[in-house]
Amino acid sequence: MLEKEEIFSKVLRAGRRTYFFDVRATKADDYYITITESKKFTEDDGSFHFKKHKIYLYKEDFAAFKDILNEMTSYVLNHKGEEVISERHQKDFKKEYFSEKTEEETSSGSFTDIDFDDI
Repeated sequence: MLEKEEIFSKVLRAGRRTYFFDVRATKADDYYITITESKKFTEDDGSFHFKKHKIYLYKEDFAAFKDILNEMTSYVLNHKGEEVISERHQKDFKKEYFSEKTEEETSSGSFTDIDFDDI
């Protein structure tokens, strides 16, 4: 689909990412929304490039999209709060790695072996 002229636009800059929200018109002059994520990547030589991902959102999907987006964002905020916890945002962030347990640790009952094929 060829994109038409932007009718209404907003930009959200978020570190290396920029989000573009655009209202556009179809050939029949109906409106739809595009959401574009543009992420900047810098090469070792100082040059850079952008990777872009785009979502086309049509009116018939607005209500369901909005409901699910609200549900998902509420879930994250209710379970993790608004504080950003990440390696990128906190210099003292330490990743927790799962290490392989010794046979003794596994047999002590502190580890449950789950076969995901059974789920």
